[in-house]
Amino acid sequence: MTHSELGLMVLSGSSGRLETQRCEMLRTHGIDAVPVQWFGGTGQPRTPRRVPLESLLPHLEQLDRRCRRVGILGVSFGAEAALLLAARDVRVSAVIALSPTSVVWECPDLEDGRPVHDAKWTWRGEPIAGVPYVDQTGHALADAREVHEKSVAALNGNRVDYDIPVERIDASVIVSAGGDDRVWQSAAFCEDIVARRTHHGQDTTHLVEAGAGHRVLLPGEQAPPPRTDLPAGGDPEADRALGEKVLAAILELG
Repeated sequence: MTHSELGLMVLSGSSGRLETQRCEMLRTHGIDAVPVQWFGGTGQPRTPRRVPLESLLPHLEQLDRRCRRVGILGVSFGAEAALLLAARDVRVSAVIALSPTSVVWECPDLEDGRPVHDAKWTWRGEPIAGVPYVDQTGHALADAREVHEKSVAALNGNRVDYDIPVERIDASVIVSAGGDDRVWQSAAFCEDIVARRTHHGQDTTHLVEAGAGHRVLLPGEQAPPPRTDLPAGGDPEADRALGEKVLAAILELG
């Protein structure tokens, strides 16, 4: 793989961090990886609320000018963005969705402890409908995963308005999940994505590690400081084992 063979826009999750370490590691393998901030920066929404998906397009266009193939690597909310954008832009030839969701979620912001029930994403000025978060006030929920599980359960199976149209993605798709993800049920979401694409005759690379959590650690990466507000689950050894699988799959894209 040459330096310009594959270019990846790399997105973080709800941390909002620039994934500079991840990109530096990917560049050692000849991948033109660019960290992109999608909220919290100058001229951007302060939180993941009404984030214009099209604001990511200039970064994709820059990669497209210098690389033969372009893709998106995202984790968590960033994986959600990657799948949504790839379903809308045919230039995307690879999606690596780490700890993804198979449904769109609304903005996670709270006011007085209650969900604000606003869109997380917009497209061309129009909000993209997201699964409403359940009201967590007065309820002792174990962790963020339980919040997401109860929010999906509250739909009573009526989730068609929120499903990410992954069958529209004409690209190589890699999804990965840890069985001990405590942020949300990413293993089940991966199964949803694979099943939906399989139903439409599309292949998907599906990677899973039973003991891993929400944060995948690619070879050479150092674990970020733990977030007390969002326990990720898993353990470093399993997280790294999953990361090795992910990197191997990325390198096979070329």
